[in-house]
Amino acid sequence: MKGIKRLSLPFLLMLVLGSVLAGCGSKSADVKVKIGEVTRSVFYAPEYVALSQGFFKDEGLDVELQTIPGGDKTMTALLSGAIDVALVGSETSIYVYQQGADDPVINFAQLTQRDGTFLFARTPDSHFTWDKVKGSTFLGQRQGGMPQMAGAFTLLNKGIDAGKDLTLIQNIDFANIAGAFASGTGDYVQLFEPQASIFESEGRGQVVASFGVESGYLPYTVFMSKQSYIAKNQDTVQKFTNAVQRAQLWVKAHSPEEIADAVMPYFEKIDRGIVVSAISRYKEQDTYALNPVIDDKEWNNLLDVIDHAGELKERIPAAKIVNNSFAEQAESSIKE
Repeated sequence: MKGIKRLSLPFLLMLVLGSVLAGCGSKSADVKVKIGEVTRSVFYAPEYVALSQGFFKDEGLDVELQTIPGGDKTMTALLSGAIDVALVGSETSIYVYQQGADDPVINFAQLTQRDGTFLFARTPDSHFTWDKVKGSTFLGQRQGGMPQMAGAFTLLNKGIDAGKDLTLIQNIDFANIAGAFASGTGDYVQLFEPQASIFESEGRGQVVASFGVESGYLPYTVFMSKQSYIAKNQDTVQKFTNAVQRAQLWVKAHSPEEIADAVMPYFEKIDRGIVVSAISRYKEQDTYALNPVIDDKEWNNLLDVIDHAGELKERIPAAKIVNNSFAEQAESSIKE
């Protein structure tokens, strides 16, 4: 009987230790989510804020970010399962739907609410008016992409027919547009930040207008996934959207300088002053969405822009390829 009592204590300790170790081992690991962004740009500042400030991590997500230049390549990666979430123009989801996809791509969280490009003039012009673009050589963006469509839409609203009133160049790859302009091609070029601020700092010209302001509010860049992925990973998608909402509120509440400090790890080769300048421009014109919800007015403006470009087969109701339930939940539960 005494022998049994002497053995009971070590035995109980082993049981307790085993339970503690088992508890540690059963702790759920962060869920892996692979994001493919169409380009690396200050235009996507809230995405980098969500990463650098630990908002994804706080939601239990292990986010892996990769840049996949070009909307077509980003969408191919999403459809093939190489990435889980794409950050790309919402027009790409429309193109997939128009092709009759069995597993359509669904927009679930908006990041930017305006076009992110600026009209950059080779010759500085403090008295710029849009009629000066007529007769010029204009270095535009890829046909069918949102920058080009928003640009053409703006020009039309200013009484300029891009096909008749100017020499339009749009056969240069996105990654090479800035280089082409720097080498002497074009009187005007359509540029994203921070490239526009970089060119200004180098004395190559001046930003004279904003396509984002002129084309209005639209779901320009959106986080999207295949319908099947969302159906199988609803909790993950909600947590992802929560992190996006937190980042959007953080960007709203902080200065361009503070935002620049948060995103600089993603722009190590760019001068901090340039990043601050780019963020200031985007904040001033309300480019960054304040919440992830895609509203009907924005969606209809998007359809107008795409329709004008001749890329829309039919006006697709938002309900077909937009799921606002995650964004609405995040907006209602996460406050400033």
